[in-house]
Amino acid sequence: MQRSAVRPSPLFFLILAVTVAGGLLAAFVDPVTQTFERSPLGTLGVFVLVIGGWALSLTLHEFGHAVVAYRGGDHEVAAKGYLTMDIRRYTDPVLSLVLPLIILAIGGIPLPGGAVWINRGALRSRSVSSWVSLAGPLSNLAIGIVLTMVVAFVSMPVGLLVGLSYLASLQILAFVINILPVPGLDGYGALEPYLSPQAREFGMKARPWAPLVLFALIIAVPGFAQILWDLTDTVFGAVGGNETAADLGQAVFMFWR
Repeated sequence: MQRSAVRPSPLFFLILAVTVAGGLLAAFVDPVTQTFERSPLGTLGVFVLVIGGWALSLTLHEFGHAVVAYRGGDHEVAAKGYLTMDIRRYTDPVLSLVLPLIILAIGGIPLPGGAVWINRGALRSRSVSSWVSLAGPLSNLAIGIVLTMVVAFVSMPVGLLVGLSYLASLQILAFVINILPVPGLDGYGALEPYLSPQAREFGMKARPWAPLVLFALIIAVPGFAQILWDLTDTVFGAVGGNETAADLGQAVFMFWR
């Protein structure tokens, strides 16, 4: 892959800077002299850290799809600007960024962003097509593991610890949701090249509404959402995640509850 094909946009660095600023704000809260949940400054820091971090992960999720597709034969993704890590270049800024962030802020559920358009016919094989689909959720898993390792091995203030722990757990949850074999999600996309023509036709028809049904179940049926959180906690704990810190981070992030 040509080095010039991957050129992170100024918008990506702006979101990164905002995220770092949120982390610094959360880090300067002193939990000894004040109750963290009641500190407006600390709450703002955690909120900005999580929102900014999630926006970055959405960008890297879509970039993961694009860069694997590029290496697998679809060089059109470079011309479409998918390798610039600019969220505006993806399918729909509202579906890719705004709507997922709103749902995350309201319900704590990380919606997948809009997908990049891949020319599957240009890919070298069915396995490459599967890896293109898997690249997105695997990027969430990788981010979750890295954040978990940072929290586990780096001494840091409580505010930053709980914010990063919650952000890490969200990445694991995003992986769990995206890997489900539901038409329209990446788990189904990884299986689709190996399905029969009839099954692929059904999946194509179901793709517009199947994710909506899934997220309606997540929001409306507490038991269903709990199953996903239980799976997330299992994976999160297996990689060394601190569930207590993540729960506190969620409580601080969702300060309006």
